[in-house]
Amino acid sequence: MPGPFDGIRVIDFGRYIAGPFCAALLGDLGAEVIRVEKRDGREDRTLVSLAQNEDGSPREGAMFLQMNRGKKSMTLDPMCEAGRDVVKRLVRSADVVVANLPAETLTAMGLDWDSVSAVNPRAVLAVVSAFGMEGPYATRVGFDGVAQAMSGAVWFAGTPEQPVRAAAPWVDFGTASLLALGVSAALRARETTGLGQMVEGALLRTALTYFSPTLIEEAVLKIDRQPTLNRSQTAGPSDIYKAKDGTWITVAVNGDPLFRRAARLIGAPEWLDDPRFASDKARGDNGEIISERVGKWVAERDAADAIAQFEAARVPAGPVLRPRETLADAHVKAGDFFSDVDFPGIGKAPVAATPVKLHGTPGEVRARPPLLGEHTDQVLRELGYSPAEIDALKAEGAV
Repeated sequence: MPGPFDGIRVIDFGRYIAGPFCAALLGDLGAEVIRVEKRDGREDRTLVSLAQNEDGSPREGAMFLQMNRGKKSMTLDPMCEAGRDVVKRLVRSADVVVANLPAETLTAMGLDWDSVSAVNPRAVLAVVSAFGMEGPYATRVGFDGVAQAMSGAVWFAGTPEQPVRAAAPWVDFGTASLLALGVSAALRARETTGLGQMVEGALLRTALTYFSPTLIEEAVLKIDRQPTLNRSQTAGPSDIYKAKDGTWITVAVNGDPLFRRAARLIGAPEWLDDPRFASDKARGDNGEIISERVGKWVAERDAADAIAQFEAARVPAGPVLRPRETLADAHVKAGDFFSDVDFPGIGKAPVAATPVKLHGTPGEVRARPPLLGEHTDQVLRELGYSPAEIDALKAEGAV
């Protein structure tokens, strides 16, 4: 079935997560995505390697499989003269160009907005930087963890003695998702204007957006909250508790109806008339008391029993799973959360499927990730290069 972006060509100069996953989402929804890599492969191809070559060098990694399913791969040196001609032809053929590279690198490669729009006024240029293109940090480099830390989230998630960074790169994935939204809007606008535009994402902008409720509260009320690890400071009970069998579970309560059901379940009906617990704010302010009582109740039960009782009372709760337990979970296995890809030299591996479901025109993982340069000749032929010219590009080291 054709996807919403069927007929759209995306040229992906991205690396790591934010740019490549944006392109992967567009590909899931029908776009043709061409990943452009260095001749010896991008630095993100072997991160979290899943196998080794015969010489002991790492093969493709988990990050690469997730970010680059369904794409074609061509190799290119965009810094040589012949390579720059290939870049121009790629841009001329594109609907979308994705590039999460430093501004100076974009300019050197001919992928800045002035260069792209001069070659193809209808192209949408999607770029990602760490801190945005304006301000004193505009030229700084940064990764997901830096944006997490600077947003306030790392400080707030830990303890006063130890800030804690989230292991999941939520800033990168969030930026990729928002960038895909921006690209979608730019393509829709092009239907009216006939012109493309630049769509800009920034890791810090994403992190600030996702953490904005706490930042807004601080700006208005000047509370200077101190970190309390897993315990919520704005509602309760909301924390992680250890059960009798040694398993950890999480309970997440917001609002009066959920709180009343939780209080009755754990045998604390007196809380319902206690002014210390009269609102989410009050429960957050007195969350240590709530967590201690709920923790004792959980500790008297095995995790499965505690979760079952919370569920029976319609109070959100769930187990804290290890990664292997997540993969083995009955609901995860029964759902369509993952799609298996069979990659040469690695075998079958599950990649997360399209994370948003369109019930009329659903996204899908359309093909395995590409081998390095697997489609170079094919793409060059489509760009109009003759067999002799392709041979010349290879001899020059351009591809």
